[in-house]
Amino acid sequence: MNESIENIKTRRSIKKFKNEMPPQEILDQITEAGTYAPSGMNRQAAIIIRVTNKEVRDKLAKLNAKIMGKSEDFDPFYNAPVVLVVLADKNVSTYLYDGSLVMGNLLLAAHSLGLGACWIHRAKEEFESEEGKELLKLLNIEGDYEGIGNCVLGYPDMEVPAMKPRKENYVYHLD
Repeated sequence: MNESIENIKTRRSIKKFKNEMPPQEILDQITEAGTYAPSGMNRQAAIIIRVTNKEVRDKLAKLNAKIMGKSEDFDPFYNAPVVLVVLADKNVSTYLYDGSLVMGNLLLAAHSLGLGACWIHRAKEEFESEEGKELLKLLNIEGDYEGIGNCVLGYPDMEVPAMKPRKENYVYHLD
């Protein structure tokens, strides 16, 4: 089978990670893959914030847990050492789709390079908060950006879940 299709079919959400930072060159490859996602009229509305600083990562996790209604000691990032935050410019009509395609590329690239990854929601609420806005200011990011998702990644500390059967009537044909 084609290697790309095999990666698509075997990728799973990983929800338990080892406390081990992946090498910089692998993180570079993953983030670069995100920048090659399709975008409406090639406007490239999305941006990626790569968080490997544990203090900032933990701050984002606590904020995410709070938004989720969980206690501060709950880790919605499953101990992943890396968070790739995807945001997109709301002034571009296709921003939500563009950012979602970036997330898909990040997840597939991580899997293809032997890492586990999971899409964690609530990035929208994180970056609507004062804490999120402060992080954008710290990075000199200006504009009207909306959080699309958090791609958490690292080395899996669990068995990769088995594939679930595809639902019936997933595909319809007009031949």
